[in-house]
Amino acid sequence: MKYRVATIGREYGSGGGAVAQSLAAKLGWKLLDNALVLKIAEVARIEPQLVRQLEERTDSWVHRVAKSALWRGAFEGVASVSRGDVADADTLAALAKSLILEAYDQGNCVVVGRGAQCALQDKPDVFHTFVYAPRDQKVARLRDRLPQEKNLDAAMEEMDRRRAEYVRRHFDCHWANPHLYHLMVSSAVGVDAAADIIQRAMEVS
Repeated sequence: MKYRVATIGREYGSGGGAVAQSLAAKLGWKLLDNALVLKIAEVARIEPQLVRQLEERTDSWVHRVAKSALWRGAFEGVASVSRGDVADADTLAALAKSLILEAYDQGNCVVVGRGAQCALQDKPDVFHTFVYAPRDQKVARLRDRLPQEKNLDAAMEEMDRRRAEYVRRHFDCHWANPHLYHLMVSSAVGVDAAADIIQRAMEVS
């Protein structure tokens, strides 16, 4: 099977985003991470607090995909959406799904989170991976990212709960269901090593 797209689901603090970035670099593909939602917020004039939990990272490719998907007819199923009229989480999720599908059409990309493993589950040329990590490594990673957070265990549990609920609500899937994925890999082996494992699995499967 020749894969055109890879999706990365991940536990909070597992370094899944870094694994996805490494994988994209190894494959020579574009990285589509949670910045796609920030781009929706920018183009559709959504209040910033709706996306403040998302990673603040984007690139010109995300900009091009967002512009084409949002305002060139990628809204079948998101009827009556217009600029400045995105005001709830359900509509935001629908816009994110539209961008994921647009990204699939373009191909050669690694999509992080946002239920992409479910949105693209019926595409045979998409490789799905879930990244996890031991608790102590997640805590160490988040301690650097969230120095003011007093209870990192609670923060991890809450974010994973939100991600699971997002996938359940919008895709009727169980976030950690192993049957959604071709591969589940621990980032304990190292970010680049995990990316190597995924790349190798994509090549031989």
